[in-house]
Amino acid sequence: MSNDWNKGVSLALEGPGTFTTITNNQQASWALIEDWPLEDGEALDAALLTLEAAMKGKKSAEAARLSFIAAAHEAGIEIKE
Repeated sequence: MSNDWNKGVSLALEGPGTFTTITNNQQASWALIEDWPLEDGEALDAALLTLEAAMKGKKSAEAARLSFIAAAHEAGIEIKE
């Protein structure tokens, strides 16, 4: 399974109006570990597990992408459509 996403996710990780586009599982994992404003959260934990499973070929890249978006919503991070 590919780790690249069909559609990137642009979100304001560095503050309002400053968007970063995440395009694959590796970038999403690093964002969650290094740049995330929350230390704990149900969606955050689920996203980390889903991303790990996707990188091992046990979940789809789209499932990982959707779990990443859910974690962003939980953290109150602005997403650019």
